[in-house]
Formats: sequence, C-alpha cells, structure tokens
Amino acid sequence: MAIREVEEESLKEAMEEEEDDEHGSKERVLQKYFLMEWELVKSLLNDIVSHGRVSDPSSVYKIRSIMDKYQEQGQLLEPYLESIVSPLMFIIRSKTKELGVSSDEILEVIKPVCIIIYSLVTVCGYKAVIKFFPHQVSDLELAVSLLEKCHNSKSVTSLRQESTGEMEAKCVILLWLSILVLVPFDISSVDTSIANSKILDELEPAPLVLRILEFSKDYLSNAGPMRTIAGLLLSRLLTRPDMPKAFTSFVEWAHEVLSSNTDDVMDLFRLLGAVEALAAIFKLFNGGNCSFSRRNLKIVGLANHVAPRGAGTRKVLLDVIPNVWNDISILMKSSTAARSPLLRKYLVKLTQRVGLTCLPYRSPSWRYVGKTKSLGENISVDASGKCNQGDNSSYLEDEEDTDVPDIVEEIIEMLLTGLKDTDTVVRWSAAKGIGRITSRLTSALADEVLSSVLELFSSGEGDGSWHGGCLALAELARRGLLLPISFPKVVPVVGKALHYDIRRGPHSVGSHVRDAAAYVCWAFGRAYYHTDMKEILGQLAPHLLTVACYDREVNCRRAAAAAFQENVGRQGNYPHGIDIVNAADYFSLASRVNSYLHVAVGIAQYEGYLYPFVEELMYNKICHWEKGLRELAAEALSALVKYDPEYFANFVVEKLIPCTLSSDLCMRHGATLAAGELVLALHQSGFALSTDKQKKFAGIVPAIEKARLYRGKGGEIMRAAVSRFIECISLSCLFVPEKMKRTLLDTLNENLRHPNSQIQNAAVQALKYFVPAYLVKGDGENLDNITSKYLEQLTDPNVAARRGSALAIGALPYGFLAKRWRVILLKLCNSCAIEDKPEDRDAEARVNAVKGLISVCETLTQLREHPDTHSKEDDLSLFLLIKNEVMMSLFKALDDYSVDNRGDVGSWVREAAMYGLEKCTYILCKRDSMGFQGKSPEVDSVLKIPNRDVENNQSQLLVDVNLATSLVGGFVKQAVEKMDKLREVAAKVLQRILHNKMFFIPFIPHREKLEEIVPNEVDLKWGLPTFSYPRFIQLLQFSCYSRYVLSGLVISIGGLQDSLRKASITALLEYLQSPETEHTERSSREHNLCTDIFWVLEQYKRCDRVIIPTLKTIEILFSKKILLNMEGHTPIFCAAVLDSLAAEMKGSKDFSKLYAGIAILGYIASIPESVNIRAFSRLLTFLAHRYPKIRKASAEQVYLVLLQNGELVAEDKMERALEIISETCWEGDIEEAKQRRLELHDIAGLETGLLPKTGNGASNKNNEKRATTASDENASYSSLVGSSGF
Repeated sequence: MAIREVEEESLKEAMEEEEDDEHGSKERVLQKYFLMEWELVKSLLNDIVSHGRVSDPSSVYKIRSIMDKYQEQGQLLEPYLESIVSPLMFIIRSKTKELGVSSDEILEVIKPVCIIIYSLVTVCGYKAVIKFFPHQVSDLELAVSLLEKCHNSKSVTSLRQESTGEMEAKCVILLWLSILVLVPFDISSVDTSIANSKILDELEPAPLVLRILEFSKDYLSNAGPMRTIAGLLLSRLLTRPDMPKAFTSFVEWAHEVLSSNTDDVMDLFRLLGAVEALAAIFKLFNGGNCSFSRRNLKIVGLANHVAPRGAGTRKVLLDVIPNVWNDISILMKSSTAARSPLLRKYLVKLTQRVGLTCLPYRSPSWRYVGKTKSLGENISVDASGKCNQGDNSSYLEDEEDTDVPDIVEEIIEMLLTGLKDTDTVVRWSAAKGIGRITSRLTSALADEVLSSVLELFSSGEGDGSWHGGCLALAELARRGLLLPISFPKVVPVVGKALHYDIRRGPHSVGSHVRDAAAYVCWAFGRAYYHTDMKEILGQLAPHLLTVACYDREVNCRRAAAAAFQENVGRQGNYPHGIDIVNAADYFSLASRVNSYLHVAVGIAQYEGYLYPFVEELMYNKICHWEKGLRELAAEALSALVKYDPEYFANFVVEKLIPCTLSSDLCMRHGATLAAGELVLALHQSGFALSTDKQKKFAGIVPAIEKARLYRGKGGEIMRAAVSRFIECISLSCLFVPEKMKRTLLDTLNENLRHPNSQIQNAAVQALKYFVPAYLVKGDGENLDNITSKYLEQLTDPNVAARRGSALAIGALPYGFLAKRWRVILLKLCNSCAIEDKPEDRDAEARVNAVKGLISVCETLTQLREHPDTHSKEDDLSLFLLIKNEVMMSLFKALDDYSVDNRGDVGSWVREAAMYGLEKCTYILCKRDSMGFQGKSPEVDSVLKIPNRDVENNQSQLLVDVNLATSLVGGFVKQAVEKMDKLREVAAKVLQRILHNKMFFIPFIPHREKLEEIVPNEVDLKWGLPTFSYPRFIQLLQFSCYSRYVLSGLVISIGGLQDSLRKASITALLEYLQSPETEHTERSSREHNLCTDIFWVLEQYKRCDRVIIPTLKTIEILFSKKILLNMEGHTPIFCAAVLDSLAAEMKGSKDFSKLYAGIAILGYIASIPESVNIRAFSRLLTFLAHRYPKIRKASAEQVYLVLLQNGELVAEDKMERALEIISETCWEGDIEEAKQRRLELHDIAGLETGLLPKTGNGASNKNNEKRATTASDENASYSSLVGSSGF
C-alpha cells in the first residue's frame, strides 16, 4: 500500500511539474484566471495556520463573504480548495489530538475553522471539498468522539450572520466521517473500546458503529443540512460488506418511522431524513452506480482495498425491497405526503432507485448511439448515425430472456403519477427516474413507457402533466432511449406543448410547459444526427421561432431561441439559420416590444415563417388575456403586411371582421385593434381595398354600438379600441358614408366625455385625424356647431366633459378655429384658472385646458406665416392676445399649488404650464423674427437678431425684457422647489430656451451667467438636490431673479424632507459665507436676502404654504448667526419680521407656525438691539397661550433669552425670573400660567399696555373667517396637508 501511495504521489508531482512547465507556476495561473481576492484570503489563512487557530473572528466572516460571491460559479474556487481545506483540516485534526476531545477549549478552536470549510461546501459542493479531508484510519475514533461532543452542544442562534459555528462544525465532521467510514479494514479492528474485551459475534456491529448510528439517526430528525449529510454518512457506512446486521437494523428502524403517521413537526423531519437516507443507501448499493462510490474511494486512495459490491449486496437489498416498497406505497397515498412536496420528491427518488435495484444493469442494444465525446469517433460515424453496432443477436437473446419483476410495473406507474405532481421538483425527479429505469428495459417495454408518457399530453390533463411529460421526453432523448422511429408520434406533441397556454381566470398557466418543450427540442439537437433530425427540424423550426418571437414570457422566448440555436449549430446547414440566430439572440429577445416589432419582422422575410407567424398572432395573441399584449399583437400583425398584402386583404381580414362582434371580450377587443392596424398598414403599403371591403370596415363601429358592446365588463377597453380603429381608417382615408360619419363623430364625442383619461386621449387622437379626413369639406354651419358644442362643454358641471372638450378643441384644424379664435383662446384661458366654486375644481381639467390652449395657439400661428391668408391687423391682434392673455394665464398656472387627497395635484398644471410657456415663447420669437426681417425665415436657419437692432426696435417686438425676465424667473422658481420631477423639467426647459438653435430668445437678463449655470450638456442630474441647488442659488445675486429663487427656495428649506432641506440650506450657507467673497460682498448678499425675505412675507401674507417654510428658513438662518450681524440693517429687518409675525401668529392654530415664530422671537429678543424688548414682550404673551405645548415652548425660549441677554431684566431680579420659569408647570392650569406671566412682566419692567392680548375666543372669529376664504382646492384637506409642509 505504501509503495502504491508513493507511486501515485510521484506521478501526481510529475504531472504538476509538467503542467507548470507548460503554463507557468500554478500560483501565477490561479492569480490570473481565478479568485480575484486570493491575496487577501491567502494572508488571512496564513495568519490562521500560523497561530493554529482563528485569532481574529472578523477574518472568518471576511473569508465567508468573499466565498459567497462565487455561489453561481463555484468551479472558480476549485483550484484553491486544496490550499484552503488541507491546512484547515490539519488544524482540526492536530488540535483535537493536542487538547483532547474532553477539553472545553477544543470546540472554540474548531468552530470558526469549520465555518470557513462549510462556506466552501455551500459554494463548491461537498464532493469537491471532501477530496482534501484527511483519511487516516486512526482518525475514525477521533472524529466520532469530536462529533459526539459537538452533538451535545446547542446552537446559540439560527441566524447565519450570527452563527458561532455549532451547525457548521457538525456538518464538517459528518462529512469527514463519511470518508473515514470507508476505511479498508473491519471497523471492529479499529475500535479500541473492544480491544481488551471478548470477541464480538460474527457480523455484530462494533460499539463505534453503534455510536455513529445513534447520532446519525438523531441528525435525520434535523431540519438543517445535517440531515442530508447524515444520510450520506449512513449510506456509506451501511453499504460496507461487514455491516449486514447494522443495515438490517436500520431498515427495521426506517420501517417504524415510515409506518408512523403523526402530525408532529419533528416526526415529519425524521420521516424526511429516513426516506432520504434510504434513497442514498439504495443509490450506493445499486450495482449500476458503483462507479460513483469507487470514484470517491479513488480520491482518498481506498479504491483497491474495499471489497467490491456484487450480487451478494444486491441480494441483501432485494430481501428488504418488499417491505420498503410497501411502506413507500402507503406513505405516498397519505395526507402527510400530500402536504409535503419535499417528502414526495424523496419518495419518488427512493422509488426509482428501488426499481433500478430490481433491474440488473445492462447496456441496451436498441439504444440510439448518439454523438460521443471524441471528435475522431464522431468524424468516423457513418451517415446513418449508428456506430459500433456489432452482433446484436446475443443482446436480442438476452432481451427475450430478461425477466422483469412485477414490482417494476408498479414503480413505473408511480413514477408516471409523479410526472403529474403539482410541484416541479417532484416532476423533475420522476422524469429522471423514468429515463434511468427505461435504460434497463427491453425495447418493447420501453415503447410501452413512451406510450404512457405520451398519454400525459391529452387535452384532459393539467399543466403539471404536460410539464412532466416534456421533462420525461427530454430525459429519454438525452439517454438515447427515444428512437427516431418514434418521432412521428412525439414531434406533434412537442409542437402543441410549445404553444401550451391555458386561461385561468384573469391570467393563464403554461409558461413552464413551453419552457420544458423548448428543452425537449434542445435535447433533440444534442442527441441525434442531422440525417435523423432533418425532417423534424423543418417541422419544429417554425414553432420554435414563433415562441422565440411572440411568447409573453422572456424565459420562454430565450429558451426557444436557445433550442433553435442548438439545432442550427449541431444539425448542419439550415436555410438562413445563422442569420436568424444572429437576429434572435439572448439580448434582442429581452424586450417584448423589440421581439414583436423588429425581431419577428426580420425573421418573417425568410421562407416558411410568415404564415406561421400570422396564424400565431391571429389565433393566440390578439385574443390573449393581457390587454397590452393584444395591442402589441395588433401592431405586430400590421408590421407583417408588407410581405404579402393580398393574403392579408383577402384571408386575414375576412377572419378578423366577424371576430369584432365576438362574445369574448378579449377576442373582440384584439380583433378591433387588429382590423384598424391592418387597414392602415394596407394603405401604407399601397394596396387598394375593394369597395365592398371598405364598407365592411366602415360598418364595424356601428355594428359594435348596435350590439351594445360598450356596456358591462370591458366596455372601457372597447371604447379605446374603437377610437384607435377610427383613427386608423381616418389615416387610411377609407370611404365612409355620410350617415356613418355622424355615427363615428358621436362615438368620439361620447368617448371624450368619459372619465377615463386613456379613453379621452384615444378619442382626441382619433378626432385629430377624423375631422380633417371627413368633416373639413362639410358646410360652415356644421363646423361652427362642432366648435360651439366643445366651447359650451368647457363650463359643463361634468368635469369629464370639461377635460375632454379642452383637448378636443386643441385637436381641431385651422378651419374650425379661424372665425372664432379670440373667443376660443379667452375661454381656454379662463379654464386654466382655478375654479371659483370648490366643488367644481378639477386639476386634470386645468391641465387639459393648458394643453388645449397651446395646441390652439400652434394651429392658429402655423398657417399665419404666409401673409396672403390673413390681414396684418388680425395677425398682430392674435399674437398680442397670445402675449397678454395666453402667457399671463400660463404664468398664473405656474402658481397653481392646489392639493387634494392625491397630494400636490397643482404640480401637474405647473408642469404643463412650463411646456406651454416654452412653446408660446417660440411662437412670439418666430413672429418677431418674421416681422423684423420682413420675410418668412428658412426652417433650418438660426433666428438670431443683432443686439443693436433689437434695442432700437424693442417697442416693436412681442418678446420684451419684462416677458423674458418673468419667463426665466418662473422657471428658476420651479427649479428650486421641493419636487424632483418639476426641478428637472424646469431646468431642462430653461436649458432649451437658452441654447435653442432655431430661435434666439432676446432680452434675457444676465444671459451669460445663466448659460454658465445651465450649460448645454446632456445627462445633467437636475433632479439631484446636491447638484441643482448650488447652481441656481447663484441667481440670488441678481435682483431680477432673486425673489423668484427665494420664493421657491424657502419651500425646500422649510419643508419636511430632511435630505432636501439639508441640501438646500447647505447651498444657501455656502453662497452667503463663501470664503472667496469679500466682507463687503457678504454683507451685501445678506442685505439683499433680508429684502427678498421681507418681500416674500408681504407677498404671501396669510398663505401658510409659503409663510411657514419662510419662518422656518428665518429660524435656521438665525441659528447659523446669519442676518443678525448686519450693523444698521439688523434692527430694520427684525422689526419687519416682528410686524409680519404679529399678523401671522394672531389667532393661528398651526403648531409648526407657532413653534417657528416663537423660536424667531427668542433669537430677536437675544440680540443687543432696541427691538429685543418688543420681541421679549411678544414672547411673554405666549406664556398664557391656550395650547399647553405652546406655553411650554415659550417658557423654554424665555429661559434661554434671559440667560443670553441679561439686559432685559435687572441683575437683582434675574434669579427670581429664572426660578419662576423653571418651577412653573406651564402645561398645567392656564390661570396659574397667566399669573406667572404677569409676575414676569412686572419683573421685566414692561408696561401693561405693551402686553398684547392672546388670540383666544371671539376676538379671533373675524381673523379665522378671513383665513377660511383662501381660494384653495378642497380647502379642508388643503389645510391639513399644508400644515404638514406639503
């Protein structure tokens, strides 16, 4: 044995040297190709090895975190396993011998080490790791004693992050034992406990074996990974030739476990462990799998010393099979198995291994001999694909003489039942079992198994049966058990499985079936030669590509494409195969839209795919349960028209039109959409429809209305589909009789009044093309009636009608607007404003009014570029109206801060207004350039007017300084407010205005600075507060923009969002205290800021939405010692703030406003200026406020003020004042608080007349009445949201 080990070691070293000579040193190769963190791991391991233990616990978790990164690519770690595992296992082995098993310290040493080893097991698998475990015979008793000590210790926690190694230590030692029990000697000769005792009976288990069996059975009841590893250990122990009694004893114990049927959780775990252990035992005992066990023995150098398992061991299994099979049959039918998919999986696994044991190992002569691993053998294979057949007569004789036990039929039946299981893991295990057992059957019996598998694909079976059947077919094909002669029966079934999709209520099932069917096709490509696959590939290719392009699920699309690619690559020359594979690759199929509209259209050009694609879309996709997929299928169908317009016009159209009246909602919705898209596609391809077909298309909408298909479930999506259909026939200029025109217009008008915004938008889009196509040539009276009707609906009590009519007016062509443009514009301007009555207010109606207003302006001005079409006076009045009325309405819309239960709905109006202001500005600039130049400019020219000429003709231009300043100011205000989306929109609109290449916007103050702040660059993160605020705050230095900036900035600084508040105040402080600026400039900036803050307080008086954040901003600035050291300006500013506070806090019930005001009073009262007495007097007022929390907050401020400003109270009275404040319960009785306040008032020496009355009772009624008259949407909810800072 020693000589053999030496020879193997020398051979291994020679191979390593040879490998090093060829590839360089192993270390360099590993560093180059594998683990990136090897240097760090190596240093940590060296530290552990040098100390003989883990000295720093953090190193264990560092190594584990590194290993966890390789969970999906464990093979990258395998070159390192020997370098990691061997020294760590040496530490466990040596420390156990050194310290002794009885030592308490041993567990503290080995547990951290075991955490590292077990992390490798979870990543690479136990088979790769145990190769490097020590396997000396003397280690067996050592490992058993060590495991017993670990077994008696309890885990501190079950959380992996907090594990101290108890579970990992048990798993590692169990794995170590699974190698050690393979020692090539009788275990009784290793057991020292019987060395001096009497000899055991023949085949009697040694005490060491009984100890292993005892704790292994305990671990079989465990819910963790120890259960699986204990099963592995038992399988290797009990399959030894010297363990027949131990094996029999274990089988009896397992019988008791399998027979007990209780609902206890621990019993269920023990049941799982027993079944899993039996499955592992049958796996190793099975003669056909002996190669596995001997391969593992070879790894540890024991392959030549363990007696082979032959017929004797198989006979032992055959003796226990009846009892085991009886237990399996009963347990599989029990309620316990019905509740546990894992138990059913293990039972199916055990069943197939019992079947393999009953059937002797054989290599069937009838098996299809596929491609081999050797390239030379593949090349030498003849054209028929069969090689090395030899003389089959002996095999045929064997087949005839083969005796198949009756139990095998029952086993196959159970595996076929497992293919129908509700859980995938059970079906997958059953499919493997079918493949393995079929490989040991005769050809006739294998045909019967195939027939039984094909029966699973009947229409009455569920999706589980189809999925299990596909997995079984794939296994049979991979193993060469599905012969080409069976293809005529199998291929049609696979084709159906590729399209399996069963509707279940609001969804469907079948994606797993389609995925498995693609796997079958993939297995075909790998298993068979091209001569056998040539015909069926032509049948499967259209199905595979249909699924690859049109399946709903991305995994099915990719699986079908992979199967097609595998067949193209392995089956030789396939027409256009490489081109199709390049088009339908993994990434192009990730997007469903791209698959439908681009990949499929590209593939359809090749012969043989167009008509299968059309049939798939017509029969499966336009009637799909998902609305979005039906819409996409209609577009995809129209995209294929260009390849054969006549086929679509004659065949497809005839199929679709009757389906528009189908009783199935999905079918009629999809058919209506597809019909419209087909009409448009045929028109675009130049195909002329016959008059008869045009009449059929025109009659679709009246037929739908006659059938009352707008009612009930699905009426909304049918309305949207009908609107899209009308849009398509309008774009196609389809012939429509006059009567039907009125019907279609009425349909669109009804859809415009619908409350669903999607239906309204679809109707508006259809109206945009329907009116020019069918109504422009009508009489003028009808045109006026249509316009008047929409104008009347602008004031309709029904908000849905207002929304739709505003958009409809914007969609009307010039002829409908020309005569009454002034009335139309003014009406729309009025609709942009917040409604007077709270019950009439609707943010969506105002948004649509803004959009309609802009559309009307664009329509009216586009056709006025030619002076022959209108008078100069009429033209000028239009543009003046746009400037004076339209743009002023849009500026007012920028101040729409309405709220309702959805939040800041006014932001929708502000966003639309910003886009509208941009477009109106371009309209006015274009008119200015035309008027100044005296001619219409070229479209591609840059309209930039010389500055000197502009200044001389400013009075003649529509865009002046005031308009430009208001425009930029409105945008920068939105760019510094609290909503990320609006900040980004405002910054991008401003960027386009400043850097527009078509229109130069004149008279923008400080344009150069603005262009520096808002550069013409893409991908700037304007929505990020830390990026946008430092830029726009620089505009505070310009008086024309500072008030706009500050009025928006205070909303962010005083808001509730902490990150936004931090970013905005940081940017403001950096601006005010920048070290690059001189002292005089800093003072100037503070002074300007004071002026602007005072303007905000006056401009937004009694508007809590702005006032409260402004007061919070002042409080923050005061806390940073800003605005309190401005020499002569500080008293003036503080006095102005006190005046504002007096008005704002009088009668206020808003706590946030009161808190901010009290804090400001405290700061002002603390400064050494004359105004402090007034602030202190006002602060004392709140000591008797009606709200206890306000009284308490005021007392705290008074206390701080007295400590900071000793001039307010005489020195001899200061102690008494502080005593009153600190000892009084300000949250208690209000009368006591009033009395204490009077005492403080006397101590401070304030006159009674300086003491204002607290705003209580009836004195506040008028003030409260005025406060409730604020014109805000949903006033009560607005008050609640506004008080929260939104």
